[in-house]
Order: sequence, then C-alpha cells, then structure tokens
Amino acid sequence: MLILQRRKGQSLSINNNITLTVVDTGADWVKLAIDAPKEIPILRSELKEAAAENQKASITASRQVLDAILKKK
Repeated sequence: MLILQRRKGQSLSINNNITLTVVDTGADWVKLAIDAPKEIPILRSELKEAAAENQKASITASRQVLDAILKKK
C-alpha cells in the first residue's frame, strides 16, 4: 500500500488516465474528486463489500430454492 500526503487542491495521477484531487478536508474526513474513464467502475469500499455479500446470499438462496423444487418432483 502506498500512503501519500496531499493538501487541498493537490492531485495525483494513476496510470495516466485517472486523476485524484483533494477537494476539501475536515477533522475526520476528506472529499476527493476522481477523474477517470467511464468504463472504470468506482465504488466506495462499503458498497463493494455489500455487493459481494448480496451475491453470496443470492447463491445460497438460489440453491435452497432449487433443492426445494427438485424435492417436489
């Protein structure tokens, strides 16, 4: 993991096509602007984790439904 210190208004570039800019900061928060191509998905980590949990739950539910259907036949 790379840790960088940036001030308000400063940016950093990733792979020549993504730019992160520090827009504002507070005591325990930071506001970032992300300039990236539209085909690159950008998700907050908590949303990515929730999506993974939902996918796991849907797989389990699908198996349970399939088992119930097969038992009825």
